[in-house]
Amino acid sequence: MAKRPKGRFVDGVVLLDKPTGMSSNHALQRVKRIYNAVKAGHTGALDPLATGMLPICLGEATKFSQHLLDADKRYLVTAKLGVRTDTSDADGEVVSQRPLAFSAVQLDAALDHFRGDTMQVPSMFSALKYQGQPLYKYAREGKDVSREARPITVYELKFIALNDDELTLEIHCSKGTYIRTIIDDLGEMLGCGAHVIMLRRLQVGRYPTERMVTLEQLQQLLDDAIAQNIVPSQLLDPLLLPADAAVADLEECNVPEALGAYLLNGNPVRANGLKPGELVRITLGEAHRFIGVGIMNDDGLLAPKRLMVMHENSID
Repeated sequence: MAKRPKGRFVDGVVLLDKPTGMSSNHALQRVKRIYNAVKAGHTGALDPLATGMLPICLGEATKFSQHLLDADKRYLVTAKLGVRTDTSDADGEVVSQRPLAFSAVQLDAALDHFRGDTMQVPSMFSALKYQGQPLYKYAREGKDVSREARPITVYELKFIALNDDELTLEIHCSKGTYIRTIIDDLGEMLGCGAHVIMLRRLQVGRYPTERMVTLEQLQQLLDDAIAQNIVPSQLLDPLLLPADAAVADLEECNVPEALGAYLLNGNPVRANGLKPGELVRITLGEAHRFIGVGIMNDDGLLAPKRLMVMHENSID
């Protein structure tokens, strides 16, 4: 007999405002416990130093988290100029200190270098994997691994302020962009070195910033539910974005309810108005109930790619 999973089946996305000093995985585990969720996963880890939007997917929403990894991001970052560290942030060891000797014109020119499409060599202190191990593990062992430059796009780079040796920028960028690397490269271009002392993720894709919640707020709701002797989900679940929030930008393909069973069993069905190879969000019937994502094949059939599994709402 299969062991019953501990927790409850709950599907949706929490937009956590991650605190500084906490790893993304620790934050994930806290949210998972508060929601008593069977399954949870985060999308796009933030460094312990960083704060801000960390989408945490619960239950079936984890199946579509890859779409969040592919989303563009917006950050507010403050760099300390004149000091370079081995991790390119304040958690690292100082490797050089140099005076500031650049002009406003030189700063503008350096900032402009990072706008648009560029190539970036990832930091050794990143989670990118080399031969199955994240780069930061090699870095902690004092090993340097050859990394290939990767294409990134900086859609917008705003100068916010320069106060003495602290430079603040707002950066809207594509997936896979390392803000620490931009700051380190900028410091080298200015001839003084630099590292990140504050990093806040303001936005992921089109997720609404006003829906962000802190761990303290979530814990307070759980405590309130216990004190009032009500089911915690009554207070916590209204904070969830729907499970299909990560794929909200995909074209919707609405399929008659009668064909739902075929799709949910993994069978393709005929659909009109779709291009071959197009990835779509599949909904059923007049209620437009989301059941997963699919792709149109060359035969004019909609083939399911990732499907929701429907559970009873909770198991304690």
